[in-house]
Amino acid sequence: MGAEVSAQSYTREERQRYREKVRQNLDVFERMLTQHSFEFERPMTGLEIELNLVNGDYDPHFANAEVLHAIADPGYQTELAQYNIELNVPPRPLPGDSALELERDLRQSLNDADAKAREVGSRLVTIGILPTIMPEHYEGEWISDNNRYTALNDSIFVARGEDIYLDIHGPYGERVATYCDSIAPESACTSVQLHLQVAPADFADHWNAAQALSPVQVALAANSPFFFGQRLHAETRIELFKQATDTRPIELKNQGVRPRVFFGERWITSIFDLFEENSLYFPALLAETTDEDPMARLEAGEAPDLAELRLHNGTVYRWNRPIYDIVNGRPHLRVENRVLPAGPTIADTLANAAFYYGAIRKLAGTERPVWTKMSFAACEENFERAARDGIDARLYWPGFGQVGADELVLRHLLPLAHQGLEEWGVSQAVRERFLGIIEARCQAGVNGATWQTDAVQRFEDKGSDRRTALHQMLELYAEHMGTNEPVHTWPLP
Repeated sequence: MGAEVSAQSYTREERQRYREKVRQNLDVFERMLTQHSFEFERPMTGLEIELNLVNGDYDPHFANAEVLHAIADPGYQTELAQYNIELNVPPRPLPGDSALELERDLRQSLNDADAKAREVGSRLVTIGILPTIMPEHYEGEWISDNNRYTALNDSIFVARGEDIYLDIHGPYGERVATYCDSIAPESACTSVQLHLQVAPADFADHWNAAQALSPVQVALAANSPFFFGQRLHAETRIELFKQATDTRPIELKNQGVRPRVFFGERWITSIFDLFEENSLYFPALLAETTDEDPMARLEAGEAPDLAELRLHNGTVYRWNRPIYDIVNGRPHLRVENRVLPAGPTIADTLANAAFYYGAIRKLAGTERPVWTKMSFAACEENFERAARDGIDARLYWPGFGQVGADELVLRHLLPLAHQGLEEWGVSQAVRERFLGIIEARCQAGVNGATWQTDAVQRFEDKGSDRRTALHQMLELYAEHMGTNEPVHTWPLP
């Protein structure tokens, strides 16, 4: 959910000053895009994995402060709710066997962290939505001790002026319809974020490619079919995140005001388009200002922090978010891909990442790119279908028409991903390992969402009620997760 802030609420004057500072930052950023040197010679990739904590009964364990103290690793950080933590993986280059090394490093890191968590009665689970979370779990103290989270919660409700109404219909007749007096349900959405550093001139092509690819990513990786005991969408996290952070009362929705969780509404020609939209369309949720004079810093030959612009950007939840950042005094730009759910295993996570990095390289670099042959509305409809139906979704793709997501991957996008990774300099062993998992997943028609729903159905068929079946499924899920065998190979109960 981003960096810490110093305050939990802001005055009208602070908000007005913050808006002015964001606009000043935006002017400086526009100038930087034409005049400043950005770091992009060695394309770097980064990874963030959000994790759930469960107790011995596989209910959420609200103990992240104790768990983080036990883990004692700065790579693990707090998240919105007390049953969430996040693992931040240091950036590394793509080429060679680095992904195989990363798989070993991540498995070891998570094994060590899980062992430490067990010392305080907790364990780690990587899953898109914790299926055992229920409304009563949010009745006590749920939010992490962090000014940013409290300020976000309060700002969203001040903007709305009323409680949040969650209303999610599943395609199989089940439904969640309830009022919430906090953004607590948003904490149920645990994801994986993929970062790719790109040159300013190449940013628009990579963002457009990421948007076009996002529905396919969601369909392949769906892992969030249950929420509050109901079977909803294959990737319920998409709709839940949108509704649980919605600053709009019904009247503003009816007027077409944009939601904070924003797919977008057009293909772009520059990264500036996105930052400008964010400042034009979305009021501030956090209004933290600094004393930096960004123009003076720029004219002195230094890269300005643009702290206000970056903070505001972090409260507009695009599924592919533009990032401006500075490392060792050099600014750079990244596409942050936020569509993937956490889990099921590190092998599955890295397979999803390999598919994304390989396919986006080819899609962004083609002579007549896919977004010139597909309307943005068709892309957004793909995204909604993918979230609802998962690996069974039928998507529109130029040259194929309406096609199953699995068939589109096997016939078209998987070969592109192989070529893209090869052009990145990624070893054959990496390509065979991780893209082989994607191929087998498509052939089996099994991802995290299908395995979860089939397992719950098996337990229910044996006489368990839904709540018991969800606990039984999650216990079995956690056992399989620990083996690091891809989800399409997991046996059912």
